[in-house]
Amino acid sequence: MKRSKHRGHKQDKNGDEPAVLETQNLDRQATFMGGRFDPDAVSLASVTAVTTNVSNKRSKPDIKMEPSSGRPVDYQVSVTVIEARQLVGLNMDPVVCVEIGEEKKYTSMKESTNCPYYNEYFVFDFHVPPDVMFDKILKLSVIHSKNLLRSGTLVGTFKMDVGTIYSQPEHQFNHKWALLSDPDDITAGCKGYIKCDVAAVAKGDTVKTPHKASESDDDDIEGNLLIPEGVPAERQWARYYLKVYRAEGLPRMNTSIMANVKKAFIGENKDLVDPYVQVQFAGQKGKTSVQKSCYEPIWNEQIVFTEMFPPLCKRIKIQIRDSDKVNDVAMGTHFLDLRKISNDGDKGFLPTLGPAWVNMYGSTRTYTLMDEYQELNEGLGEGVSFRARLLISLGVEILDPSSPETSSSAEVQLEGIPNISENASGKVEEFFLFGSFLEATMIDRKTGDKPINFEVTIGYYGDELDGATQPKSRGKKKGDGEEETELIHDSSDEEMDDGDLPSAATTPPMKPVVTDRNYFHLPYFERKPCIYIKSWWQDQRRRQYNANIIDNIADKLEEGLNDVHEIIKTEKAYPERRLRGVLEELSRRCSQFLVLANTDQNLLGKTKLDRERVKLCMSEVEAVGHQAKAMRSQVKTSTVKEKVKMTHNFLQKLRFLADEPQHGVPDVFVWMISNGKRIAYARVPSKDILYSGIDEERGKDCGKVKTIFLRIPGKRGFGPAGWTVQSKTEIYLWLGLNRQRKDYLCGLPNGFEENRPSKGPGLPGLLSSPPISLTYTMKQIFQLRVHMYQARSLFAADSTGLSDPFARVFFSTQSQVTEVLPETLCPTWDQLLLFENVELFGEASELRDDPPIIVIELYDQDTVGKADFMGRTFAKPVVKMAEEHYGPPRFPPQLEYYQIYRGNGMAGEMLAAFELLQIGPNGKADLPPVDGPADMDRGPLLPVPMGIRPVLSKYRIEVLFWGLRDLKRVNLAQVDRPRVDVECAGKGVQSALIPNYKKNPNFSTLVKSFEVDLPENELLHPPLNIRVVDCRAFGRYTLVGSNAVTSLRKFIYRPSDKEANNWSTAEEIIVVHMEPEPDFQKMDTVVKLDSCSDAVVKIEDDDRDAKGRKKKRKKGDGLEDEGLDESILDWWSKYFASIETLTEALKGQEGALSDSEDREAAELADGGDIRPDDSPVKGGRRAKGKKDKKKATVDPAEKKKAKLDELKVYPKELESDFGNFEDWLHSFNLFRGKGGGDDDDRNGSDEDRIVGKFKGSLCVYKVSDELPRDLDSNMGMFQNIPHNDPINVLVRVYIIRATDLHPADINGKADPYIAIKLGKNEVKDKENYISKQLNPLFGKSFDIEATFPMDSTLTVSIYDWDLVGTDDLIGETKLDLENRFYSKHRATCGLTASYAAHGYNIWRDPMKPTQILAKLCKDGKLDGPHYGPGGRVKVENRVFAAPTEIEDENGLKKQTNEHLALSVLKHWEQIRRAGCKLVPEHVETRPLLHPDKPGIEQGRIEMWVDMFPKDMTAPGPALDIAPRKPKKFELRVIIWNTDEVVLEDDDIFTGEKSSDIFVRGWLKGQQEDKQDTDVHYHSITGEGNFNWRFIYPFDYLMAEEKIVISKKESMFAWDETEYKIPARLNLQVWDADHFSADDFLGAIELDLNRFPRGAKTAKQCTIDMVTNEADMPTVSIFKQKRIKGWWPFVARNEDDEFELTGKVEAELHLLTCEEAEKCPAGEGRNEPEPLEKPNRPDIALLWFLIPLKAAKHLVCDQYRWLTVKIVCGLLLVAILALFLYNMPGYMVKKMLGA
Repeated sequence: MKRSKHRGHKQDKNGDEPAVLETQNLDRQATFMGGRFDPDAVSLASVTAVTTNVSNKRSKPDIKMEPSSGRPVDYQVSVTVIEARQLVGLNMDPVVCVEIGEEKKYTSMKESTNCPYYNEYFVFDFHVPPDVMFDKILKLSVIHSKNLLRSGTLVGTFKMDVGTIYSQPEHQFNHKWALLSDPDDITAGCKGYIKCDVAAVAKGDTVKTPHKASESDDDDIEGNLLIPEGVPAERQWARYYLKVYRAEGLPRMNTSIMANVKKAFIGENKDLVDPYVQVQFAGQKGKTSVQKSCYEPIWNEQIVFTEMFPPLCKRIKIQIRDSDKVNDVAMGTHFLDLRKISNDGDKGFLPTLGPAWVNMYGSTRTYTLMDEYQELNEGLGEGVSFRARLLISLGVEILDPSSPETSSSAEVQLEGIPNISENASGKVEEFFLFGSFLEATMIDRKTGDKPINFEVTIGYYGDELDGATQPKSRGKKKGDGEEETELIHDSSDEEMDDGDLPSAATTPPMKPVVTDRNYFHLPYFERKPCIYIKSWWQDQRRRQYNANIIDNIADKLEEGLNDVHEIIKTEKAYPERRLRGVLEELSRRCSQFLVLANTDQNLLGKTKLDRERVKLCMSEVEAVGHQAKAMRSQVKTSTVKEKVKMTHNFLQKLRFLADEPQHGVPDVFVWMISNGKRIAYARVPSKDILYSGIDEERGKDCGKVKTIFLRIPGKRGFGPAGWTVQSKTEIYLWLGLNRQRKDYLCGLPNGFEENRPSKGPGLPGLLSSPPISLTYTMKQIFQLRVHMYQARSLFAADSTGLSDPFARVFFSTQSQVTEVLPETLCPTWDQLLLFENVELFGEASELRDDPPIIVIELYDQDTVGKADFMGRTFAKPVVKMAEEHYGPPRFPPQLEYYQIYRGNGMAGEMLAAFELLQIGPNGKADLPPVDGPADMDRGPLLPVPMGIRPVLSKYRIEVLFWGLRDLKRVNLAQVDRPRVDVECAGKGVQSALIPNYKKNPNFSTLVKSFEVDLPENELLHPPLNIRVVDCRAFGRYTLVGSNAVTSLRKFIYRPSDKEANNWSTAEEIIVVHMEPEPDFQKMDTVVKLDSCSDAVVKIEDDDRDAKGRKKKRKKGDGLEDEGLDESILDWWSKYFASIETLTEALKGQEGALSDSEDREAAELADGGDIRPDDSPVKGGRRAKGKKDKKKATVDPAEKKKAKLDELKVYPKELESDFGNFEDWLHSFNLFRGKGGGDDDDRNGSDEDRIVGKFKGSLCVYKVSDELPRDLDSNMGMFQNIPHNDPINVLVRVYIIRATDLHPADINGKADPYIAIKLGKNEVKDKENYISKQLNPLFGKSFDIEATFPMDSTLTVSIYDWDLVGTDDLIGETKLDLENRFYSKHRATCGLTASYAAHGYNIWRDPMKPTQILAKLCKDGKLDGPHYGPGGRVKVENRVFAAPTEIEDENGLKKQTNEHLALSVLKHWEQIRRAGCKLVPEHVETRPLLHPDKPGIEQGRIEMWVDMFPKDMTAPGPALDIAPRKPKKFELRVIIWNTDEVVLEDDDIFTGEKSSDIFVRGWLKGQQEDKQDTDVHYHSITGEGNFNWRFIYPFDYLMAEEKIVISKKESMFAWDETEYKIPARLNLQVWDADHFSADDFLGAIELDLNRFPRGAKTAKQCTIDMVTNEADMPTVSIFKQKRIKGWWPFVARNEDDEFELTGKVEAELHLLTCEEAEKCPAGEGRNEPEPLEKPNRPDIALLWFLIPLKAAKHLVCDQYRWLTVKIVCGLLLVAILALFLYNMPGYMVKKMLGA
């Protein structure tokens, strides 16, 4: 900021800003903004251009009072598992498990299928900090045959972190396929796909849910994988090697008290820490070994992860933990973001890092038993102290699965690695840090009574309080190398060697003195204490230098963009010139970077990542520079906003590049210590204060005085505690190599003397030792003038919903307050505060360029207790030196808006100006006078002087008082007699009193007005306050609620130009095609002719009659022939057609959008101009791969389909397209009660403060304006508005369906039903609940009678039906019917696309189009309508043409003007003066919200509302939108034959292959109805003959192409649940076994809506019919009715390839229920219509003959002779045996002679 005397860079005083603004007076505004917590959300009111020769970097300090990370937020992750395909495995029963973090949920099990269809929805709710949420892993896995007893076998898994989902556009993936892989077998490849929708939303995010219309989209799996943009579809396995070498600087962890006991007894003093490193990545954990008792552990180990590349998990979490018997404690955490250490471009590189040191930060280094900041060590929130540093490196190697040495498992492995050389991570250098505290003010009064000192630490140096353990290896080891380098750096001795200089890291303690009631300050005055620290680190400054250069470019760019924003916001001239200047400077600085980044000679410790990052940064920065140059020429006034957006992308890219993943010197911490206790801290990144001789490389705060706000560490800093400033210090810091020390003081404000430590034991280098304090001799005296004009939208601090605000202004050591203004959120103080005799140290010119910061705090005065804090903002004054002239362009300063922050939330704006005037030698006589307006006398308070306060003129404000709505009780009493007070700038008006709020909440007098003085500049208009008071008995008034209208701009009446009123009177003819076209082709539908031409365009008269259409149809393709039979068309046909149009339109828009973006990017790269004729829509249908080619062929059919009348489906609420229907009647929410709690997001909690609504409107205009004369004087500007007497209305609510409901029951489902409430009427449709559905189809209409204004809010809720207990609310949505009813957009009943007197598209408004048109013309005082011959109608001076015939029920044509009138109504917005878009026939999609979970959608509901006043003709009956009943069909499948079935069984004796074949079949979802043929035994050729009939009755919905099944989920289910399942026929071929389980051989699944046409013969039937189904001609059984042919059976072999396992000849015959009854048929081969028995070889007659036959075959054929021999042998053996048996007895007989 300040240029020191020593630098010869004066020339860039002028070169600083090449494009100085050509605007009037942006010159003097030096202001700045506070806490950027989100670049998009910051209000830029307080950011203003500074185009003096001062760079205004310091005029907006980046002050963030409250840490935003680490605070828990509500998240909801929803996963819809639709179906799975191509699962690897045979005949499996798959279940999908969805797991996020620790939570698991399972789908139901589908039996025997490889492509199960689930369509199940799961919701996970979390309340955690963002960092924790985004690191959670979403894991989808498919498990085969899981049941209660067994856990099942894992088929494959898919992993992705939630952060990746959240960073998607719309935070979601829709209908994408997750590719499953098996982590235990990485060589295997793909294990199948799951189709799912995944969304992650935080509280307050809006989600666009795509329309869940049809699942029938062509499934191109490869093209729709579940991966983010830019990730290749083919991901490979890779090894991630994380090497952990060593750590140092670990804090003490005296975890065991025993250690102290040991030490006392044995005197053993070991290091009390047992560290190990734990690494988490993609849901896997690895850890190193534990190093016992060691503060400097050396591991030399590597942890190897195996994961897909590129990974879908972005961060690796590395923690040093202390091993302990009880529980391990984290000592420090570091996250590696893989996006920052790799690049996926063409010249990209794989993730790589180091070897480099990473610094870890966490809680303070003092060890306490219960560490209150422990979560900081876990990596949550910003670390408040250095913990340790770790030397690591990371490498990635892509695996080749085919190579044999690749191990197949993906387990985490731990391996040893060799040691690394000392200076692999860089050469150790001696660094020197110097700091000086110039001022310490705003010290919180809680800490103000004890002495205070400050401590500065860098890494483990300078930490005196905690007794740091510094590495033993360091110190003054000066090798020879170092001396050589010193000589090279031609250093002179005196500045170099300062002996063993002790570090001085803390300032001396000092007692604070009082500033005011809230704050103290330290009385430094002339003496400023200093600190200095010497430390030794690896010299990696180059990394930080490159980051600094890019940061500097980005800072300059951001500053310029803020200027442009401010110019646009304050509507100053020529924002495009400033933007051109910004871009020019950006390209200049980018080219400068390319020169500087290349200059590094020091190769020690340069890692691969350093080299790659320099290459990457250079190419990216160069590209940004070129694009900026190209864009500069394209900036026009019209494109400024768009180009600013693109420039923001540059900014984000630069910020991303500047974030260096490999650390250098650790960050510096400044601690405030009171009485030995650490109170508050600030963290200063070391790169910001790092010195370099080259300006661009130097850190932005190096050698500059910087204002730092200290804050409370850890969790205690959340919420109100973190909002109070603990201390504001002005500190000067300088960090550099010790040998560069010579100019470390040159950035300080001049005019000081150094005080060195006085006595010392004769140190030689005492002269060069740094000072311990500075004494200032120069000082300047100033007067500060603070012009506090007003504030708006302040925070409501009292229970009334108002505040009593006052402001407290701090500057240097002084503070002053404004007066307290009671009961307002928009105070106008109009007060000048004078700070006399402000002493500032340093040189006058420096103070002029860079004055200190002014802090303004707003408080709410309470009668008792201390004032409540309401917000804070910062500013810089405009400085006038004594010798300068007080006059334009810089003086007097202009009032500006400053954004007020309360924590990180915005809390209003303040309008003020600040000037700092030097008091010269003549004292105060030279100062400009402080004259306020003469007519104001406010005693001692000075008003804002004349030149600064705004110029006023007289305005009249007219207020339309309509009524009050939804008032809640106040102090338990009901509001009975309310009144509204409107006040603006001190003047106001009161409404009439409402005598009885319950009977009629509308006002009797509609319009009142008052006159008031307002500033000419509309941006400075004060807010207008609306208050509602209740008049109670005895003259008491109670405030009910209030609202401040901050901006009156939309209510300012601007009289239209005279010329505009008498437009050319030539007739203009609009010709309207009567057929509705899809949304994205709307451009062609309206033909506009030149206003003076008289041409007419003939319209093609489309016959709307069904017969004509049928005739035309006949010529077309026969497929769709019966598609549009008028008799079957109903409301649902119209609905589904419209939804199709909507999805097409959205796709078209997306295509157009991405195309135009691509084109812009391409043009920027070429530097070309954008050609005007490429409208983005033309290119919108550019073919995107395969999918669009298919679409192109369908186009003719689509054109034909457009004949169906459509309605408009709004993907959001209807009112969001029609400006909330506030065209003349506005709703103002009334607030009461204290403002939002301690949350960041105040809007969420504001909902609870709403106590009602005021309906009315405002009109503001200058009194001098010529007003139109023909006005009714009572109504002022509000002419032609209806009266507000009560009116009876019939409200007809149509509810179609709900989607994505939040599950309400334990089983992850809900039983939803509808409840509708309007005023006192309530309808609960409890009987008709829909069992176990999260996407219920209701299709109902409800009629309710209502009286406006009493019943004006309609609440539609969806409840969950419970058998016992009360029903739970799932979600509700509220509609304001009154605004719809009275709106000029005519939202009472939508206009259909065409007029029909009967049929599905019947006109349902009691007023015909002609009547509506006549009424609109009368109300708008328009000329017309005049119906002419030839189908013309004229309104005002526009002519519309349309057909004039209509057909009645009997097909007779009649003449009518209805089509004409309708064509005018559909283009009503083109009628001048009175025209506006009229609401078409529609369906709106409304989000359902739950009061307990604000901001998070609980589902959506599709509905619409019609309203009919009772005093008009009664409307016809309600439309029938009951859900279509499914039609009953019967599918007959005859299995004739099979062929080439694989042979499974081996014959025991013959070894011959055969199979016992049978075929099994079922319709998907009806597994229990599976049917088998009989068995064809012993087929040796694979041929089987069956002639067997399967019969499957089913219910089918034609429109949705789904089968409907109702069945009980389990034995205990109360009622049946309805499922909708795609119509798919499964056929399988099996081998029958008697004693073991049957063997599965193969299967085929046919989608009955589109399956390949069967082959004529078995030969022509190939496996291609399954593998490339897409190229085969397909048929639908619903169109063909009967089809016969051959289809292949397939199964997967060991290599997961499909192989052919058989062929089946089948005949499919579809009959409707009636046809099936007429000609019944039996199952199998039974009567009626039996099939003949198959002609099987007799071998297959009886299975028990088979063994005999086999024996015969063996005996007679194969082994005949062997058999003969065996038989003979056996006979001989038998004879011999008999002989031996009988011989003894016979012999005895003979011998005895018996």
